Amino acid sequence: MQEMRLGVIESRFADIIWEKEPIATGELVKICEKELGWKRTTTYTVLKRLSERGLFQNDNGTVTSLLSKQEFHSAQSEQFVEEHFGGSLPAFLAAFTARKELSGDEVEQIRKMIDSYGEE
Repeated sequence: MQEMRLGVIESRFADIIWEKEPIATGELVKICEKELGWKRTTTYTVLKRLSERGLFQNDNGTVTSLLSKQEFHSAQSEQFVEEHFGGSLPAFLAAFTARKELSGDEVEQIRKMIDSYGEE
């Protein structure tokens, strides 16, 4: 599975793209200089790295995402469950609820999600 983790700075960079896309590379460079203190080369290096990982693309100077922020976080969650719980969602939920009690509303939301999958 493709690595779906981002460092703190990479996350800030990704958030800028997700918030502003589509964005011209020149504008992205200016924003990263102002908000992250980066030089142009750093912006292009990180963009290239994240593009190679399948998150973004730079098409003729316009940067867009290949994965939405929601899709990225879903992939991160799947990777976490796979790596730490052998891909077992019940094992993850058991571990999660061992230390945190679910509210009645959370239990109801989970029931509705399960029921909706049973209908498909």
